[in-house]
Amino acid sequence: MKKIFFLFSFLVLTQFGCTDLDDKLYDRIPADEYTADPILQMSPIYAPMQDFIDWGGWWFAQEITGDLVTAPTRGGDWDDGGKWRVLHRHTWDNNTEAVNSMWSRYYEGVLEANRFIEEQLVFEGDPIIDEAIAKAKILRAYYHYLLIDNYKDVPYVDSYLDAAEQPMRNFRAEIYERIVSDMEEGVKLLQPSVSKTGVTKGMAYSLLAKLYLNHAVYTGSTNPEYWKKAEEACESVIALGQYSLEGDALGPFVTNNQNSPENIWVIPYHEDNYQGFNLHMRTLHYNSNLTFEMVAGPWNGFAVMEDHFYNYEDHDRRKDGFLVGQQYTFVGEKIIDQGAGGIPLVFDPHIPALHMGAGNTPEEIRNSGARVVKFEIKRGADANLSNHFPIFRYADVLLMKAEALIRQHGAGAGDDYVNMIRERAGLEPWSGVDLDMLLEERGRELFWEGHRRQDLIRFGKFNDAWWEKSASDPVRNTFPIPEWAQDSNPNLKEPPVSINK
Repeated sequence: MKKIFFLFSFLVLTQFGCTDLDDKLYDRIPADEYTADPILQMSPIYAPMQDFIDWGGWWFAQEITGDLVTAPTRGGDWDDGGKWRVLHRHTWDNNTEAVNSMWSRYYEGVLEANRFIEEQLVFEGDPIIDEAIAKAKILRAYYHYLLIDNYKDVPYVDSYLDAAEQPMRNFRAEIYERIVSDMEEGVKLLQPSVSKTGVTKGMAYSLLAKLYLNHAVYTGSTNPEYWKKAEEACESVIALGQYSLEGDALGPFVTNNQNSPENIWVIPYHEDNYQGFNLHMRTLHYNSNLTFEMVAGPWNGFAVMEDHFYNYEDHDRRKDGFLVGQQYTFVGEKIIDQGAGGIPLVFDPHIPALHMGAGNTPEEIRNSGARVVKFEIKRGADANLSNHFPIFRYADVLLMKAEALIRQHGAGAGDDYVNMIRERAGLEPWSGVDLDMLLEERGRELFWEGHRRQDLIRFGKFNDAWWEKSASDPVRNTFPIPEWAQDSNPNLKEPPVSINK
């Protein structure tokens, strides 16, 4: 057992609280019920996800590295040793905080999945147990998917007691084939479920669609068969009949969004019982607490890149997810920013520089950049929100189906699915949608939800130059394995080897 902890440097496996699996809080389940149902023993597998939006690094690595979100230095605030700038400019190394943080969270999920699977294998043959094992294998596949997506060639670990103390890296393409196989077999064993927090057919088919769409990135070559498989996976989600678009484009993100028909698989955040969703604290101004009568003071950091803000049409309902212009208190009085010399608090979409300091006015430093309120901030909000965060959402499934059709049949083949999204946002339908148009629409619809880095890589745009970022080398399509992990396992410094040796 000890070697497993040495393997990933998990001298202490930090648990982040109970997971709201199947809409239950498992620290409140009676002990006899907990041991009777294998599904109720799976909470440790989900635990790393609670930290994805904050110090787990996943959200930072997916959004700050893209062309939509920025984390500018504001005078003496938000420099933090340059950790945000290196993500923005694609100059990170294997000591960058987000790079370090993701690795251990993903492997913690793999470890817990393997432990659960091996504990349950002795009962194999019971349909309930078989389904539980299938769910654990799908979760293990999910974590391995995050690993190959972010780090490329990594150790593939599918055992607990027999895991190597210092595993070798394996080829990304081979890991991809393994997890796709686990997914395709596992989804067959899943029973109907309306859960949005546990593994369901909707979740599994959504993940399969992601895997199929990104196959060329992960395998190094394009196989048209996988575009068709992506289309079929999306159609499988649609055919379930249990998901639909909200009438309002911002409906999936309200505070009480636990029953949204649009959200397929979520991280079930709660301000008291399942904390970790504090992006509003990172984007709102110090004085924005007056707008929402918050009981915590925000930190005045992240903002929308100017080009992206102006990429929305004026009457696009999704644009209401940004704060710009004069800001007001909850009762409608103008907010005055005393920290900027007593001027009105006015958010200007223009950000003069990524590093604002000497030479910038206090107004520029403190008040530049549109701020994000895509996820509703309720009156009296605290430092943690209760909004569930969607990992997979029905709107994304429709856009993935459109992409699969365009890649198979050319521009215009996915118009019907793109226009379902556009019309919901109050926009005119398009015709002849091509891949460039689709990428722009994905940026507008899925902004702030952790999709941008992967999308840009798949569309061949991640290494382009944009505001305050020069063109980057394709090596930046993945992150380096953290230095601390390499120090504990020198095999991680060696070239990858085949799983099938």
